Amino acid sequence: MIAPLIRMAGVSVAYGNAAPVLSRIDFVLNVGEIVTIVGPNGSGKSTFLKAALGMTKPLVGTVERENRLRIGYVPQRLHLDPSLPLTVARFVKLGQFLDRNSIDSLLSRVGVPGVADRDLATLSGGQFQRVLLARALAGKPQLLALDEPTQGLDQPGIAAFYRLIEDVRRELGCAVLLVSHDLHVVMSASDRVLCLNGHICCQGTPSAVSAAPEYRALFGLGTGGALALYQHNHDHAHDHPDHAAAHEVHVHDP
Repeated sequence: MIAPLIRMAGVSVAYGNAAPVLSRIDFVLNVGEIVTIVGPNGSGKSTFLKAALGMTKPLVGTVERENRLRIGYVPQRLHLDPSLPLTVARFVKLGQFLDRNSIDSLLSRVGVPGVADRDLATLSGGQFQRVLLARALAGKPQLLALDEPTQGLDQPGIAAFYRLIEDVRRELGCAVLLVSHDLHVVMSASDRVLCLNGHICCQGTPSAVSAAPEYRALFGLGTGGALALYQHNHDHAHDHPDHAAAHEVHVHDP
């Protein structure tokens, strides 16, 4: 049996003396699956991702990650001084051993060929997000973690970005842990959806979660994930024994 990449058990996270942002989180991320974290503003989505990756220490509970897990991370926001003379190639290479051919290949793979010598400040929002993805892929990650990576993109750009993510997952065999507000697209682009609101309200396949009362109480009836822009094939969810549980919705009491 293949060990999971991440296992969280009884995890609660708080900042300072404030009430916990997340409470009693139990979660397993398996090899090769795409799991999307959804929830309203302030529900703890980014905190969940940071706790899973080891960027935030839990108040209680345990987080176990596969030994030497290679993680590629695309943050929600990255503020750079526009006056900083930093080319795309230098940015992608920072802290990593990459030659120019490797950099050019990464940039082409994510759909922005020919930008290596441009200053980061001259890129559009969509180009910059793809450069962030190229940097995250440089280390051939076993886990690609993305925190709302499509902010500022229009609807066609959002759909294209998620198609790219699935292509990358298929080629690298990596798992994807994604935080997103793009409910329509990600509900069709995921193997499993986890709905947060300070705790896990429900989780399961997109179709099961979109029909769950807990999900609809948060998002209404118009976010069932049946967007024609992008339809994900769930066949690979049967490749791992642990995936069987993801084919039914699991509701969690607060």
